[in-house]
Amino acid sequence: MIDENLDKYITEHISPEPERLARLYRETWLHRLYPRMCTDHYQGRVLKMLTEMIRPLRILELGAYTGYSTLCLAEGMPEGATIDTIEIDDEMTDDLLSLFRENPRGADIHLHTGDAEEIIPQLPGSWDLIYIDANKRRYPEYLEIVSERLIPGGYIIADNTLWSGQVTEQNPKDAQLKGILKFNDAVHDNRDFECVILPIRDGLSVIRKKK
Repeated sequence: MIDENLDKYITEHISPEPERLARLYRETWLHRLYPRMCTDHYQGRVLKMLTEMIRPLRILELGAYTGYSTLCLAEGMPEGATIDTIEIDDEMTDDLLSLFRENPRGADIHLHTGDAEEIIPQLPGSWDLIYIDANKRRYPEYLEIVSERLIPGGYIIADNTLWSGQVTEQNPKDAQLKGILKFNDAVHDNRDFECVILPIRDGLSVIRKKK
C-alpha cells in the first residue's frame, strides 16, 4: 500500500531488525508456502513498540505462522507476562516449539495447535492484548469470541484490515475480503470500542475496549 521507495526509506530509518528475526524472515521466504503472510521488519517493530506501550500481562495471538509476530510480541512484553499463541497448521508445530525454546522469553510462550474457535473457550482467564492474524473469513467470529475475554482498557490489534486497499471495492466477491469488511463494520458499530486503522502493509487496526 506504500510506495516501494517510501517503504525502503521507512525501513532504513526505523530501529534495526534483530538478527534472529531477519534470519527467520529469510527462512520463511525460502522454505514456506505463502511467505507474504510473514510479518516483516516494519510491522514487527510496530508490534514490539505497541506491546511495550500497552504493557500487557497476558497476550493472545491468533495465527502464529512461522513465529515472527510471536517473537515481536514477546520482545515487547514486560517481565512476568505470557503469550498464548494459536496456530492451526500442525506442520508448523515442531519448528515453532524449537524456535520458542531458543528464545529468551520462550518459557513465557505457550503454543496451542488447532482451530482458534475451538481452543479459545478451553483457555482460562482473560487477556490484556489480543493479536488477530488468522483466517480472514472468520475475523467476525474471532471478534465475537475474544471481545468478552478482553479486559476493560485492553487492546485488539488486527492485521490485514485494508486487504491491499481492496476494502473500497464495490460488490466484493472474495470471501476473505468479505470477512474483513464485516469485521471492520462490527468494530466501527460497537460502542464499546474505539479504533484506528494504520496503513501499515495490509492495514493494521488498533482497537481499544473502553473501560
